[in-house]
Amino acid sequence: MTHVTLRSEFEILIDPYAPVAQIGTGFDFTEGPIWHPIDHYLLFSDMPADVRRRWDARRGIVEVKRPSNKCNGMTYDAELNLIVCEHATSSLVRERPDGRREVLASHFGGQELNSPNDVCVHSSGAIYFSDPWYGRMPVYGVERPRQLGFQGVYRLVPGGEPKLVVERNLFDQPNGLCFSPDEKLLYVNDTVQALIRVFDVNSDGSLSNARVFASGIKSELEPGLPDGMKCDQHGNVWVTAPGGVWVYSPRGELLGKVRVPELVANLAWGGPDFRTLYLTSTHSVYAIPTKVGPRHEPYMSGRRAGGGTSPSSSPAAPILTEGEMRLDPQRCAMIIQDLQNDVIMDGGAFSDSGAPGHAKQQRVVENVRRLAEAARARGVTIIHVWFVVEPGAPGVTLNAPLFEGLVDSKAMVRGSWGAAPVSGLEPRPGDFVVEKMRMSAWEGTRLETILKATGRDMIINTGAWTNMSVEHTARTGADKGYFMIVPEDCCSTMNADWHNASINFAMQNVAVVTRADTVIRALG
Repeated sequence: MTHVTLRSEFEILIDPYAPVAQIGTGFDFTEGPIWHPIDHYLLFSDMPADVRRRWDARRGIVEVKRPSNKCNGMTYDAELNLIVCEHATSSLVRERPDGRREVLASHFGGQELNSPNDVCVHSSGAIYFSDPWYGRMPVYGVERPRQLGFQGVYRLVPGGEPKLVVERNLFDQPNGLCFSPDEKLLYVNDTVQALIRVFDVNSDGSLSNARVFASGIKSELEPGLPDGMKCDQHGNVWVTAPGGVWVYSPRGELLGKVRVPELVANLAWGGPDFRTLYLTSTHSVYAIPTKVGPRHEPYMSGRRAGGGTSPSSSPAAPILTEGEMRLDPQRCAMIIQDLQNDVIMDGGAFSDSGAPGHAKQQRVVENVRRLAEAARARGVTIIHVWFVVEPGAPGVTLNAPLFEGLVDSKAMVRGSWGAAPVSGLEPRPGDFVVEKMRMSAWEGTRLETILKATGRDMIINTGAWTNMSVEHTARTGADKGYFMIVPEDCCSTMNADWHNASINFAMQNVAVVTRADTVIRALG
């Protein structure tokens, strides 16, 4: 199945030929997918069957709760308690790992809620949920009269009562909802009106400035309407729609469509690296690999009630929005690779390649120096990676022009001026130095030993040869499960064309591409 690219940005998010794998089928109507970040399984509900199931790669699909009170949307709070929207009871409940069940909300103004439908958790601990009346219809709930005369969206603070945060008559059937990566915006869709509204989230948690973000999410040719909705780490909005899932940019531009064989009701990212999109789709559940992950939600840090994380937990991705990012310095290491005299200095062995000129154009030495100083001050591990050979280059295989040129030029010889770091980027006390004899910083080195010993899983990847050393290091790091961050003004190569080709295409698939000033701000 081929997905539909409407703007080029879509293919940065997902391969247009990404396979759509069916991981289970034979259900009545599936909903509410949520991935457990520590134990690595997917929960989903089957409302008409009144059952909750789970899937993992080892055991496949098993039943975990029957009856399930015809549960719909689910998520976790920061302590990995399950937050569940129950249609049959018109309640929002918390289920603790030990089995205890607590009703968080069931009434508003002394009247029963309609049927909580979808839910998301703010980093403050506040819970936002939608309340259409689908759960009072046959099949998807328990048929009974409505007590409220409207369908709203609510905010619930710990220990409090639900507070209506939208105008009573704004929505016909509010359904999916999600925060932007920086939590400054809340998106809420309306299934009947076939649109998405966006609100500003105020400092007190209230919502304001309601406006239509996207409309016309319907088709006479194929089934599907706005239902489940999620925001990715870049701020793009993924919403169920005719034919599968439609993806909108933060500016409301329709970027493309993810095609799925059945009508899609909801979606959630999961997998060990949160790069698999799981879709509950009428009678089946599907999984699709993506190039992008979700906006960072509180539960993704993988902290159980009582504190602590599991050694097997998936690390939370860097929190990224348009032009903004937040990074934990204690999880970060900065690699300064191949910034040696032979590589980027006039008079060096590779000066005729154009590398010195492009390094100056990029101001790579100054940018790397400035970023490294800021990173050290915040506790980031600094690792210098140098290409060093012994006189005569023993052990260097001549299997590629790059290595042939190295030997012919007598470059990067230990103890020589050419192998030394450029002025201003010498190691400081507490820095690490790694030596290599290949393009990638990983190949045959102790890089990963240092990263594991210092507990670092986010790598700020800088240095020379953007399209070779930096790119190869980013590719391998991504394969190994590290989050790779490439400030493009901290890299250089032979010329701008080669640099841009790597940065704008290959690197987009394996790293967060940004700039030095953004990383400095992200480190706090």
